Amino acid sequence: MNNVSLIGRLVKDPELRYLPNGGQAVARFTLAVDRNYSKQQRQEAEAAGRQTADFIFITAWGKSAEFCANYIEKGNRVAIQGRITTGSYEGKDGKRVYTTEVTANSIEPIDWKNTSGNSNSNYDQSNFGRESDFGSQNDFGTDSDFNEDIDDDDIPF
Repeated sequence: MNNVSLIGRLVKDPELRYLPNGGQAVARFTLAVDRNYSKQQRQEAEAAGRQTADFIFITAWGKSAEFCANYIEKGNRVAIQGRITTGSYEGKDGKRVYTTEVTANSIEPIDWKNTSGNSNSNYDQSNFGRESDFGSQNDFGTDSDFNEDIDDDDIPF
């Protein structure tokens, strides 16, 4: 199963672009995710000049991409769920360059901006970036579809 969950801070504002044929929105940004160090380990790593975070490239598509461009910015913490995507291309020097990034299926701000630039706006949280290139979350039903009573005898384990 290819599933990734990350919490980190944006290194810079998302870059929003639209594809030429059809105009689908694409947002790209880098997420700094702290490594799981104790306070002492972090201090030792910083003193030795070693990284204490991983910098992960994130790509969002469609409405999620537009959401990113409008509501998250450099320094904001976000939770991302998605999948690892790999690819390659030929560099300017003719050598094969391999890429690894996370394609976001769900983007949930932990802190975010509103149109006046203040953090933690009252944005309608039901519209947070939950769209993948497989369609929106609503294609699979809603939480209310699963609110039926279940007897313990019905559970298979």
